[in-house]
Amino acid sequence: QVQLVESGGGLVQPGGSLRLSCLASGSTFRTSALGWYRQAPGKQRDMVATITSGGATNYADSVKGRFTISRDNAKNTVYLQMNSLKPEDTAVYYCNVRTLYYDVYWGQGTQVTVSS
Repeated sequence: QVQLVESGGGLVQPGGSLRLSCLASGSTFRTSALGWYRQAPGKQRDMVATITSGGATNYADSVKGRFTISRDNAKNTVYLQMNSLKPEDTAVYYCNVRTLYYDVYWGQGTQVTVSS
């Protein structure tokens, strides 16, 4: 069983930055694929960025060049650095872990609001 705790969300002005963190419990972190997803009100949950156990990354077109996903296996933590934030980035952001055995876990979500 994996438990995920996100932090780092908040209110930021357009053009600003935030860094989200997701701390995972358990011993499968190092071999798991990790990701960040987001869900705006009335919309489906969409992939923002993913990173494999080997460090390969993938980003949604809407965040390429602005967001960076990274992982620290020693700290069981995945990060999402978000720069040049736009109002359309406003959403609840969720951390995701997919283990080698294809078990999937979600965090509770953290709110990001981009507004002046």
